[in-house]
Amino acid sequence: MRFLLLPLFLVVSVSLAAVRLYYPHQAGQSWTYGNGETQVVGPPVTYKGVSLVPVNHQFGKILVRQDLMEYRADGSVWLRGVHQNGKLQWYAQPLNVYPPGPLSVGQSWKSGQDSVTVTGVKAVKTAAGTFNALVIATTPWGSRRAQLAYFVPTIGVVGYQTAEGSVVPLVQRK
Repeated sequence: MRFLLLPLFLVVSVSLAAVRLYYPHQAGQSWTYGNGETQVVGPPVTYKGVSLVPVNHQFGKILVRQDLMEYRADGSVWLRGVHQNGKLQWYAQPLNVYPPGPLSVGQSWKSGQDSVTVTGVKAVKTAAGTFNALVIATTPWGSRRAQLAYFVPTIGVVGYQTAEGSVVPLVQRK
């Protein structure tokens, strides 16, 4: 029996590691985009009994917003709250940023009142490299225009397109 548990433990360990890497969130990771925004992952914190990963959104050294992300054991990612203008907005109902991975074309979910769908795969060329990215369309409630995010598993968002059509590519990833 002991010999059977070791392979099972290795499979479970590898599976949990893959889930943690699918949506990158290690402290110190950063993404800089063509509009000058840098997103930096901070060390884990606990707030209201929930283990969270803060993601700072900054322009230069100016902190604009901090997202408080929850990475759940099932692999899903939730936005629990936002620090902005010196105030914390804690969401009574967290927003589902990503369901458990892996994502697949045609998959959809709700994030609050917004609809989110993986619409396809697209080659995205940026200063940081060329990527085959999943195209994730988020349609805000009451809108007909979707925002697009170009997501690469284990790397993160390599670019996005606003609802107005502006394209913002990834410039650098650390």
